[in-house]
Amino acid sequence: MAKNVYSVRQVNAYIKNMFVQDFMLNRIYVKGEISNCKYHTSGHIYFSLKDESGAIACVMFAGDRRGLGFRMREGQKVIVLGSVSVYERDGRYQLYAKEIVPDGEGVLYQRYVQLKRELEEMGMFSPEYKQPIPVYSRTVGIVTAPTGAAIRDIMNVARRRNPYVQLILYPALVQGEQAAPSIVKGIQVLDAYGVDVMIVGRGGGSIEDLWAFNEETVARAIFECRTPVISAVGHETDTTIADYTADLRAPTPSAAAELAVADYRQLRGGMELFAGQLADRLEQKIRLYRQRLEQKKLRLMHVSPEYQLNQKKQYLSELTDRFAQEMEKKLTGRRHRLQLCAGRLDGLSPLKKLQQGYSYTELSDHRPLRSIAQVRQGERLLIHVTDGKIEAQVQGTEAVQGRVPGPSVCADTKS
Repeated sequence: MAKNVYSVRQVNAYIKNMFVQDFMLNRIYVKGEISNCKYHTSGHIYFSLKDESGAIACVMFAGDRRGLGFRMREGQKVIVLGSVSVYERDGRYQLYAKEIVPDGEGVLYQRYVQLKRELEEMGMFSPEYKQPIPVYSRTVGIVTAPTGAAIRDIMNVARRRNPYVQLILYPALVQGEQAAPSIVKGIQVLDAYGVDVMIVGRGGGSIEDLWAFNEETVARAIFECRTPVISAVGHETDTTIADYTADLRAPTPSAAAELAVADYRQLRGGMELFAGQLADRLEQKIRLYRQRLEQKKLRLMHVSPEYQLNQKKQYLSELTDRFAQEMEKKLTGRRHRLQLCAGRLDGLSPLKKLQQGYSYTELSDHRPLRSIAQVRQGERLLIHVTDGKIEAQVQGTEAVQGRVPGPSVCADTKS
C-alpha cells in the first residue's frame, strides 16, 4: 500500500486550489445555450451552458443578480462572465457567474450597464425623486408610435375603464436613430401642455429595438418632467433605463393604462357604497341628536318656571287633600269623643233624672235638701220636677233605719 493516503476533502481542496491559482479561470467569458434554468426561492439561479459538444454547470448567486437586466429562458444564447471553481461538497467544478448578457448584444448591453450605473450613482433612480401617480386623472398624455399594438392597447383599456378620460397622443418615433429626440420632444410638449399623467413606451422587442429608451437624453427628459411619468416599454422581461427613471414602471402598455386610468365602474360603485354609508351615518347622527334634543327638552322643561309652578300647585293640592283628610280624621275622632262625653253627661243630667220620675228639693234659701235634719216642721220647701216646681211645707219628718243621716241643721247653720 502507498504511504500517502488523502481524504476526499483534501483531494477536492487541492483541485479547487489549482482552479484558484489559474488566472484564466478566475475571469473567463463563456458562451453557450441556457439549459435547465431554475430560479431558486433563495434568489440564486442554477443553470447549465451547453453547446454541440458538452455542458458546464453554472450558478449565479442572489447578490450578483442586480446586473441581470433580463429573465433567462431555456435555449437562450448568452455570454457569461465568471470564474470556474470546484464545489468541494460534490467534488465537481462549475462556473460562478458574475454577469450575463445575451449573445450578439454584448456591446449594447455593456453600454446599457455602464449608463445605468452612472445614472444610478447620480441619484436619478432614487425613490425620493419619484412623483405619486394621480388616482383620478382627467387627461392622460401618451408618447408612443401612432400605429401599433401599444396605442391600441392603451385606448382599449382606457375606454373600458373610464370613457370620460381624455387621451392626448404625441406621435413619436420609438425605433431608429431619430427615436430618442422624438421621444424627448413628446415628453416636453405634453409636460408643457399640462396633462395629469404621462405614459411613455412602446411594445416589446430586441435590445436594439428598445435602445431609444436606454438613451441618456430620454432618461433626463423623464427625470426633469414635472408631470408624473409611467414607463411602459416592452414586456415584463425587458427593463430599460427609462423604466428606472420613470415615477412608475408598468410591464406593458396595457398595464400602464390600468395604472393611469381609474376604473369608472369601480369608482361609481365605491361612490354608491360611500353614499349609502354616509346616509346611514347621517341617519344615526340625526337619531342621536334627536335623542339629545329630547333629553335637553326634558331638562329645560324641568327647570322652567311654568313646570316649577305646576309642580308647586300639584304639591299644594296634595297638601290640601292631606290636610282635609287629617282634619276629617281629627273631627271624626273629636265627634266620637264628644258623643261619648255627651252620653256620659246625659247619664248624669238632672233633667234626665227628673224625666225618670225623680225630683229635686231645695230649701227656701235654695240650698239642696239632703237630710231630714235640715228641715223643721212648717218650713217651706221648693220641689223641682220635669215640667216645673212645687212649693210645699214640712208637716213632719221620719228617719229610715240603715240610711246614713244627712248633715244637721246646726252644722248647716254653723257653716
